[in-house]
Amino acid sequence: MNRLVPWLVAMALTVAVSSGAAAQTAGDAHHGHDHAPVMATAPVPEVTADDRILGDADAPVTVIEYASFTCGHCASWHEQVFPALKERFIDTGQVRFVHRDLPTAPQDLARQAATIARCATPDRFYEAVDALMGGQAEARESGDVTGWLVGGAAAGAVTPERLEACMADDALTARLDASIQGARDAGVTGTPTFFVNGEPVDGDLDSLEAAITPLIAQGG
Repeated sequence: MNRLVPWLVAMALTVAVSSGAAAQTAGDAHHGHDHAPVMATAPVPEVTADDRILGDADAPVTVIEYASFTCGHCASWHEQVFPALKERFIDTGQVRFVHRDLPTAPQDLARQAATIARCATPDRFYEAVDALMGGQAEARESGDVTGWLVGGAAAGAVTPERLEACMADDALTARLDASIQGARDAGVTGTPTFFVNGEPVDGDLDSLEAAITPLIAQGG
């Protein structure tokens, strides 16, 4: 992993310069409640092979989250709400969970974190997500963006060679752009935003549970 550090240092420095403020690191992002609602022009995109699924792929209920790795509210949700959602519904095979990216400010840093997560092998994707969300607050407080990115890469077992290939992968970039466009078309204006079987739902546990439970009883 040591050979990964110079590459990520260069990335982090580029982000600091291009954002115009080296101190603006993870967590300095807008969230959904800061934006005026936008009318959806299309349904939330269906789950495809490009998505990373956590849980039983055949579960009757699908929860889709649009999130950004530089969104403080996303990190808080991941730390405070997600564990209970996972224990009650995902680990029991009742819900399949899908993380999708909608990068927020600073955009370059959010996109690079998303790329690192996507660069992980599918079975390590959510481990990278956990590391990036879990380490966001410390990165914000310390300003150690490089250490934060390295932590995400390590959790996802991303080698230097694999990361370099991912950063130059036009197909991966296109998938990220498609995630962003799909979110916009579905009326997503900020992060985190949640859909339960295609319907928008507030992200607190009570609201999610209220939406999920009847669908489980109906078999989806």
